[in-house]
Amino acid sequence: MKKISIIGTGLIGGSIALKLRNKKFTDFVYGIDQDEVHLNKALELNIIDEKADLETGVKNSDLIIIAIPVDSARKILPSVLDLINEKQTVMDVGSTKSGIVDSIKNHPNRKRFVAFHPMWGTENSGPKSATKESFAGKAAVICNKEDSDADALEIVEKVISNLEMHPIYMNADSHDVHTAYISHISHITSYALANTVLEKEREEDTIFQLASSGFSSTVRLAKSHPEMWVPIFRQNKENVLDVLNEHITQLRKFKSALEKENFEYLEELITNANKIRGILDK
Repeated sequence: MKKISIIGTGLIGGSIALKLRNKKFTDFVYGIDQDEVHLNKALELNIIDEKADLETGVKNSDLIIIAIPVDSARKILPSVLDLINEKQTVMDVGSTKSGIVDSIKNHPNRKRFVAFHPMWGTENSGPKSATKESFAGKAAVICNKEDSDADALEIVEKVISNLEMHPIYMNADSHDVHTAYISHISHITSYALANTVLEKEREEDTIFQLASSGFSSTVRLAKSHPEMWVPIFRQNKENVLDVLNEHITQLRKFKSALEKENFEYLEELITNANKIRGILDK
């Protein structure tokens, strides 16, 4: 693999570029981004070799990686596929997949696209937050692999290997259901908890001074930017609403147990929740 284009030089795109460069998977990276500040910072940090417009970067690259918010990715993907030939490969990194694959299902170059989701991210953003060791040991989801050419799929599998991730193959619809359960609801919960504390605790110094590691870890995701997460919630609305309704039901159980001073039931709820330890500690 010689040249790649990264569309979106922020946290995910920048981290991928750094790792692929470190692994000698690529020897030249074009950066494509509407944010000139991000592009300049990516150049300064040696994440990219050259700034490019969409047409120049895409036409001169063997691999194009779309690493922008999912709404924007869905809009730009058909234009990217319009520009490529049968030897180029396009992949995205979006946290929702059904909308992405549906947007190009009838495109003549559909088979040159591989729907990809690296299961890693932080609350930080921008190229300054990029790090080449981000993905090691994490899951890399490829969706609807049967809709991609074998050689395009092989290239993305090599990317996954170079990122030191392990591949998982899923249907796009199933992916969106499961990510609503394990990722998207976590962000909504974190945002809601942060808003709760901000509403009830008006003294910022008190929050700062008393914040425990437990509180900080729980609300860490609330630092994540709306530019990324509003499109995710929009794209995956039905699945998020489904899990959100269940989460509200669970909160009501805790509320009812406290109101009725039913501490035996409260213990049952906590004991049941402890089962997650056996799953996550495997």
